[in-house]
Amino acid sequence: MSNSKLIMLDTETTGLKPQDGHRIIEIGAVVVLNREITDQHYHQYINPQYAVDEEALAVHGLSNEFLSDKPLFARIVDEFLAFVKGAELVIHNAPFDVGFLNHELSLLGKSERLEDICTITDSLVFAKKKHPGAKNNLDALCKRYGIGNEHRTLHGALLDSEILAQVYLAMTGGQTRLNLNLSQNSGQKTRKFDLQDLPPLVTPAVHEAELAKHQQWLNDHLGDHEGGW
Repeated sequence: MSNSKLIMLDTETTGLKPQDGHRIIEIGAVVVLNREITDQHYHQYINPQYAVDEEALAVHGLSNEFLSDKPLFARIVDEFLAFVKGAELVIHNAPFDVGFLNHELSLLGKSERLEDICTITDSLVFAKKKHPGAKNNLDALCKRYGIGNEHRTLHGALLDSEILAQVYLAMTGGQTRLNLNLSQNSGQKTRKFDLQDLPPLVTPAVHEAELAKHQQWLNDHLGDHEGGW
């Protein structure tokens, strides 16, 4: 991993496939600079104007009711692209998130694609090469590297980006600098990684029956699927 600016990125969606009409409902991104997790981040909920699948709702808890007053992707696209432009994006199962983001861009008639303005690194591919034959989703990697993720009762784009930053730094060298004070030389604020510091997350109640139904759906359809949601 170079000492360049990295952006850890994750999305939440209404379902698994944009070609079926599914849309992005949340984007979270965290800047890592010179192996330091910084306070720079991007977080946005989005009104998809499309029904959230029950299976997806059980994973991230973001309902259409909650999303109804959030901005459309068209309103936030320029700000988002400005945030990520020129950076190396690290995404766990990148084809899933990049596919959805490019689909959103195409719906707006934009010819550019995410890979045209960013370098894309798939941390899931990296993890599978480093740990062949093992589970390499974020929960499994957190356990492997001793990274606390007890607050991850539901998926969330910003939370998962923060966790991915920890995981990726551990996978690419182990030693990280997360507890430094404000550096007079660099002028870059860094912070101790603490899930308690994250903005309040939406954690609507999910019934046991819904969770069981979701797990059965995953078993039937995805097998050892590592990415998405």
